[in-house]
Amino acid sequence: MRTLRTLLIGTVLRAKHLSRSPFEVALALVIPLVQATLAVYLFQAGDEPHRLLEAAVGAGLMGVWASVLTGSGGAIQHQRFEGTLEIIMLTPRHPVLVVLPLTAATAVTGCYALVATLLWGRIVYGIPIDLAHPLAFGAATLACIAGLGMFGLLLASTFILLRNANALANPLDYPIWLLSGMLVPISVLPAWTAPIAAVLPTTWGARALREATVGGPVWPSIGICLALGTVCLVLGAVLLKSFERRARASATLALA
Repeated sequence: MRTLRTLLIGTVLRAKHLSRSPFEVALALVIPLVQATLAVYLFQAGDEPHRLLEAAVGAGLMGVWASVLTGSGGAIQHQRFEGTLEIIMLTPRHPVLVVLPLTAATAVTGCYALVATLLWGRIVYGIPIDLAHPLAFGAATLACIAGLGMFGLLLASTFILLRNANALANPLDYPIWLLSGMLVPISVLPAWTAPIAAVLPTTWGARALREATVGGPVWPSIGICLALGTVCLVLGAVLLKSFERRARASATLALA
């Protein structure tokens, strides 16, 4: 219970901090609205205009992923700039208990994007928010938050060795949402991308939200998303300690 309380308080405090950042608010609100607008016009111009709600949900999920990716790099980078990274790594508790709330909070604040794109589609384009499984949609959203937060931890652990984490984070934005089928169906991608997509929590989170939107077996996708997220959590915890020991041994933790 003490561990859960630590994670919960850390996530809430980090989410409050992010909500007061103009950059984070713009990232979570403005960019997804632009992406949602482009998605709506693309689907209207195509032969499947009935999938406009799916397009709005997909654009919102793209915003969540962008927030998590940026926050994962910033989680370590910000602590390094503030001079608190060494203190975090020297605490008697596992550093994952400090870093995980930082990445989970970015997924929570990223949900602004999901809500914003749905409201944008409804108010501006008149898209009816007619969810096939409303309760399952809420559960899928929570699963996405958890899965992406744990995936963000795995990414954040690798950023300990990098001076500029965003240099690695930025190129991962569009490839991941493309491979995850957030907006474009995975079936239209080359066959070699299927194994990569299958091991990404984002793929199953996007599938769960899509199935909750239009109908389908939501719960298996939620389970796989959380299972893959747990794998990312374990790998992230191991890599976090390994990279931390390597950086401390070379006395480059604050300079890496």
